[in-house]
Amino acid sequence: MTGEIDVRQESISKVAEITLAFWILKILATTLGETAGDYISMSLGLGYYVALAITFAILVIVLAVQVTSRRYHPLLFWLAIIATTTAGTEISDFMDRSLGLGYTLGSALLVAGLLATLLLWYARTRDLAVYPMIRKDSEVFFWIAVLFSNSLGTAFGDFLTDDMALTFLQGAGITAGIILLVGVLHYLRALPDTLLFWIAFVFTRPFGATFGDFLTKPTDAGGLALSRGYASLATLGLLLAILYLSIDRSSKARGNSG
Repeated sequence: MTGEIDVRQESISKVAEITLAFWILKILATTLGETAGDYISMSLGLGYYVALAITFAILVIVLAVQVTSRRYHPLLFWLAIIATTTAGTEISDFMDRSLGLGYTLGSALLVAGLLATLLLWYARTRDLAVYPMIRKDSEVFFWIAVLFSNSLGTAFGDFLTDDMALTFLQGAGITAGIILLVGVLHYLRALPDTLLFWIAFVFTRPFGATFGDFLTKPTDAGGLALSRGYASLATLGLLLAILYLSIDRSSKARGNSG
């Protein structure tokens, strides 16, 4: 009976299953969020105020559709992730450059926001499980935590490259090391999976963001000076290809089990 309930819960979960494909898609989504966010604010010359308004408006619309939908739609879910990473880029840049808070204070505020969200989530539901996710209120808290996480990851990535004066590849190396450590701790069952999930979720953001900066920043700053628009389109194409393969594989697995 328990197995049947678990299968039914998974079938109506509103969040993607946490697999290796999930983390690959998350990293690509963060790379896309970084390049797309910089394209809107810098390449188009709109500035951080206008870029934040645009990306936040898109985010609200996408999340409204995601939360009100009755079942999991892969394209919609990952569009929501991309929207949070793009808005997260603008939020971090706005806090640092427009408000002048700096990455350290900005990161501290975002950490406080993330912890407050998780505490409120737990106080209401007594459960912080991400998958399967069925309750509507849990999903709302999840997306708020995702936005804080992606904004925090952006700030941390910029802290490594700007305040610590590391190259983009060095910053990516540090965050990759943290992600690898999380994987080892998960394998050893050393810490709760929920805690490890959010640590990984935060640090996959600067990993993808520093790689996005590496693609688009000037060569004298350690980047490849690629067009932000073309880099965004290439990353989007790769993300869609991997998403299609993961959906196709899941469909075949369900078909074989049936």
